Amino acid sequence: MKRLGILISGGGTDLQSIIDNIKNGYIPAEIGVVISNKKDAYGLVRAKDNGIPAVYLCKKHYKNNEEFNLAILDQLQQYNIDYVVLAGYLNILSSDVIRAYPNKIINIHPSLIPSFCGKGFYGEKVHQAVLDYGVKVTGATVHFVDEGTDTGPIILQQPVMIKEDDDPESLSSRVLEVEHRILPDAVKLLVEDRLKIHGRRVIIR
Repeated sequence: MKRLGILISGGGTDLQSIIDNIKNGYIPAEIGVVISNKKDAYGLVRAKDNGIPAVYLCKKHYKNNEEFNLAILDQLQQYNIDYVVLAGYLNILSSDVIRAYPNKIINIHPSLIPSFCGKGFYGEKVHQAVLDYGVKVTGATVHFVDEGTDTGPIILQQPVMIKEDDDPESLSSRVLEVEHRILPDAVKLLVEDRLKIHGRRVIIR
């Protein structure tokens, strides 16, 4: 059975959606380890509550981002991880990690890429930017991770209509509902080897 390494920075609701869909048999995989760069991330509690190894790595304990990422890579390899899922992970992976898992790392982003993505666009900042710009539709995107920021080939997207009385919190809650649907779908496609990349296009078989 394929083994997933999940990287988180916060509450871990996207992580929970994967755990639930493994438990109900939808995703034919197991989670080998959950790694967080935040000590108080509730996702670590979710992992422990489900019998999953939970690892906290403090970036300040390493000389630079490269050394920090090598520590992450070491953990992934120690737990024999086949695929990596960034589920609300608020840090940039180094080329060492990406090259060790070519086309085997995916990320969930709370907008319709290529809009409202890239450096500085994360968490509530994305939803605030969406509302400030005045667009009528946002959504969520699952994409492969490459050496850019939110630039990898897109796997799945789903739109969310914006309401006139939305604020960042209300919009975030509806986008999260979509994330919890499409991230498990993408993980399932990934571990079943049903995704093929042709240029920037991801073909689902």
